[in-house]
Amino acid sequence: MAIVLASASPRRRDLMNMLEVPGLKIIPAQGEEIVPEHPEPEALVKALSAAKARQVAARCAPEDIVIGADTIVWVGDQVYGKPRSRAQAVEMLRRLSGTSHEVYTGLTLIRNGEETSEAERSVVHFRTLTAREIEAYVDSGEPMDKAGAYGAQGKAALFVRAIEGDFFNVMGLPLCRLGQMLKKQGVELL
Repeated sequence: MAIVLASASPRRRDLMNMLEVPGLKIIPAQGEEIVPEHPEPEALVKALSAAKARQVAARCAPEDIVIGADTIVWVGDQVYGKPRSRAQAVEMLRRLSGTSHEVYTGLTLIRNGEETSEAERSVVHFRTLTAREIEAYVDSGEPMDKAGAYGAQGKAALFVRAIEGDFFNVMGLPLCRLGQMLKKQGVELL
């Protein structure tokens, strides 16, 4: 049996390696991510993580545990995924400046054809950012592969006043919830 992370995210890979997950394999889901219409962010991230897990599970042994994950930033009733352009990254950061927003990550585990999905929510409070700070941060390139155009574990740590909830959720992989889900599958990480 292997534990398979269905993600190309270097942050998720690093977090799984930090936990020294036994038998870990990384098999990224392929293709364009299609965002289904969901009025609720929890339902959205569960659907996205399930789609990734299903795609990879089809290429794995049935006894493997496949983990799909997807993270979004939720502002009002709008989804902020990864920015598609420099201008979009700047606009996202302007919108987040001086406000609070929610970060949701969906986790889906598939084993022996059985699927379990859960979602984690954290609230992130940003300080007010100057136009120069936003431009400099976007010029660093760091925000381009991150939901909401920022990484709280990187240079954007300078923007985050507080986080309510799981910090690792904001990085894209809520470790406490994942550990409990794996425990239900008989995998003890400690």
